[in-house]
Parts: sequence; C-alpha cells; structure tokens
Amino acid sequence: MRKEDCFYLGKIAKKFSFKGEVLAYLDTDEPELYENLESVFVECNKHLVPFFIENSSLHKNDFLRIRFEDMNTEEDADAIIGNAIYLPLKMLPKLTGNKFYFHEVIGFEVEDKRLGVVGKIQSINDTTAQPLFEVLNGDVEILIPMIDHFLVKIDRENKKVIMDLPEGLIEMYL
Repeated sequence: MRKEDCFYLGKIAKKFSFKGEVLAYLDTDEPELYENLESVFVECNKHLVPFFIENSSLHKNDFLRIRFEDMNTEEDADAIIGNAIYLPLKMLPKLTGNKFYFHEVIGFEVEDKRLGVVGKIQSINDTTAQPLFEVLNGDVEILIPMIDHFLVKIDRENKKVIMDLPEGLIEMYL
C-alpha cells in the first residue's frame, strides 16, 4: 500500500501492558468510528506494513488500546512506539455539504463570487494557526485563509470551492 492511497489516522503513543498491547493516539473527531478495525498500516522505515488487530477498545476518548496479532512482549511493542498509523482512503467516512477533507479539494478551482475563478488549489498549508489554501494563478501563488465565513459552497460535481473573499485579498497578490 502506498502512502498516497492512505490517510493518517494517528500514531502509536505508548505501551499499555507487558503483553505487547499499545495505545494509539487517534487524530480524529470521531474515534468511535475506528474501534473495530481488523487491521491498520504501521509506518516502519518509511514503508507501510499491515498489522492485524486481535482486539481493540477506546481508551480515554482519543486513544485506542490495541492488541496486535503476534505481538506478545514489551520488546515487540517498543519496536513500533512513535510510528504513524494509516488506513486506506476508501475507509474515510463520506462528507457532505461544506465539510471536506484537505486531500479531497486538491486540484479544485477557487471561485470568488466577485472576481470569478482565482486559480487552482495546489495544496493546503495546515502548519499555520489558520489553515491556508495554496492556490496557483498562472505563476503566482495566492494564500487564502480557510475561514468558514469566506466559504460559500464546496461544489464537488464541478470541482470548485466557491468563496466570498474580502475585497483586496486576491488583488494584493496580482
């Protein structure tokens, strides 16, 4: 499985017992959706390796207590502490309306109600306090804050993000 075909679910945070159980931190608003998984992909040496789950249960809201098959010792668990866990993209719950996954809108056009098409979303920068659409207009990169107030509609059918941007924001780049 390739990383591009998967989404980041979280990471293996710490050991839970001396029998090889681990606690995985889940980076999600709905951890209960992932309580009964059969397997996950664990990133080991930059490769995704399938790990089969014997049993799992939610632990303190956003942790998943996992017992993997063939992991029976603390040493087994130590080997994967800190490793990221992934699931195939097809396992993401479908979103509707103006909710979207960041990867889903890459390649969509951004259309402003006032100015028309602004450019195409190249990526999303979520390392800042406010996530930003990185939009390419010709050779010019435009950074647009992902603020609910600016977002009018996610048009999945036409691959567009329709926005009502403040006057001057786009003009500042062009």
